[in-house]
Amino acid sequence: MSKPNTTFMIEFLFEGFSSFQWQQRLALFMVFLTLYLLTLSGNVIIVTIIRLDRHLHTPMYFFLSMLSISETCYTVTIIPRMLFGLLSPQQTISFQDCATQLFFYLTFGVNNCFLLTAMGYDRYVAICKPLRYSVIMSKAACIHLAFGSLGIGLSIAIVHVTSVFRLSFCDKFVIPHFFCDVRPLLKLSCTDTTVNEIINVVFSLCVLVLPMCLVFISYVLIISTILKIASAEGRKKAFATCASHLTVVIFHYGCASIVYLKPKSQSSVGQDRLISVTYTVITPLLNPVVYSLRNKEVKDAVRRVLGLKFLSS
Repeated sequence: MSKPNTTFMIEFLFEGFSSFQWQQRLALFMVFLTLYLLTLSGNVIIVTIIRLDRHLHTPMYFFLSMLSISETCYTVTIIPRMLFGLLSPQQTISFQDCATQLFFYLTFGVNNCFLLTAMGYDRYVAICKPLRYSVIMSKAACIHLAFGSLGIGLSIAIVHVTSVFRLSFCDKFVIPHFFCDVRPLLKLSCTDTTVNEIINVVFSLCVLVLPMCLVFISYVLIISTILKIASAEGRKKAFATCASHLTVVIFHYGCASIVYLKPKSQSSVGQDRLISVTYTVITPLLNPVVYSLRNKEVKDAVRRVLGLKFLSS
């Protein structure tokens, strides 16, 4: 039996939001563009403030700056093309560009998951082992954790992209999504995708379930330690240092888990697309918003930096 023909010069067509009316797409464009600009500016401000204010030169804010950079790269990979697709619903993407988009989407998406895990570990050490904090969370350890997260993201992206784009797609080139993701691409293949499905499940468990379990264990130990603190003020302060991180973790892992851990039989294109909008457009905005509005140290740092700027002028 001859193998179905495939070529490396084909183009995919995003279905995206083509079922929406022009006025609806225009309204979505304005909303998503606003959220995108807020996300970019918020993350840039956070990275800049952390870089300029020496009071924030701690492991916690080192990881926060790495997360902000990763979130920025993550959104740049997806949102600009999605915005263009809202204005031009018949949007195509080349085979190579689709592979590139999937590669960077997976790299930074996985990197975000493990950076959040590293931040959870940092909070665990700070609260449960405060006397050894400076030793355990040394500069070298923080760099290793950050680059380890990126390394895991790169490795998983390489395996996924290589396995997906070795498949034959025959004459089915309409992607029922607004960006190149693993599951929509597998649905287009006219060859057996069993191995790809297994890889997808294994990596989803490693990237979502394992980090979630580690963060959960960290917070069980953190809460247990906090409850032993005698003063109410001390307990309140300890909880405050974890609240922002925990909020971002719940939204990040929650949305991703609904899409990637849901059984294939229960997968709905419309629902998956809606949830994908949440974790590609809205969730990245939570990082700067939550850490700027709920974090007193960041707000104090902004005042200090702005105060220095005004004084220097």
